[in-house]
Amino acid sequence: MMRICLLYASMSGNTEDMAIIIKKELEKEEIEVVMEEMDGYEVEKLTEFNGLILGSYTWGDGDLPYEVEEFEEELVNVNLTRIPAAVFGSGDRIYPSYCEAVAIFEETLKKAGAILVCNGLKNEFEPKNEAEKEACRHFAQQFSIALKERV
Repeated sequence: MMRICLLYASMSGNTEDMAIIIKKELEKEEIEVVMEEMDGYEVEKLTEFNGLILGSYTWGDGDLPYEVEEFEEELVNVNLTRIPAAVFGSGDRIYPSYCEAVAIFEETLKKAGAILVCNGLKNEFEPKNEAEKEACRHFAQQFSIALKERV
């Protein structure tokens, strides 16, 4: 069975809500999902998985949350060569750098050698309507297809 790591950072629960929807959809595809908070996660463990999904909210005007800054700094030093990866996040459109954490983590994953297999998913706050929930499910389905093609 394929095993992926889904790590997230969530202050108000918005990104966690997205992570739960994504996890449930991946499990329908018979993918084992280890879902944990990003803060304090040992980046070296990421090499034990067939794939990686990161989710984070964006703080202020385009910054990573303080609790994941160390994780992001260490991530670039892990050899994730050829590991399928994807990023999602929540934010507030009032800020000009809406969901910038998604772009930051995508860039860091590329530097670590991971292969981004689907476009980053951005959502304003929590997925509150059916279209936003469907976007999370579609993101998971895209990741699942790409993962199965590569493994």
